[in-house]
Amino acid sequence: MIWDIIKAAGVPALLLGVIITGWVQIRSVRLGVQALLRDRLLQGYKFYRQQGWADEDDRSNLENIYQQYHHLGANGVMDNLHTRFLDLPTEDPQTTARG
Repeated sequence: MIWDIIKAAGVPALLLGVIITGWVQIRSVRLGVQALLRDRLLQGYKFYRQQGWADEDDRSNLENIYQQYHHLGANGVMDNLHTRFLDLPTEDPQTTARG
């Protein structure tokens, strides 16, 4: 009788433990991916800001990264940086000035 009570209580507790552990791991992976995307956005912006421009392919690549970052539940930290990135010219100002 006591063994049946222990088994009955143990199985749901075990399942709950597995579910909670899985949820914690998934949340950790999500936050890790979000941190990597945020770092990539920041590094990309710094590079293109120093370069002074970003062509359409570069813009498309960073826009895709931003969208995935945003879908992960971004908290608005990168919105200002994203806007400043989109304000960069799409052609090299030095090449445009010569042409």
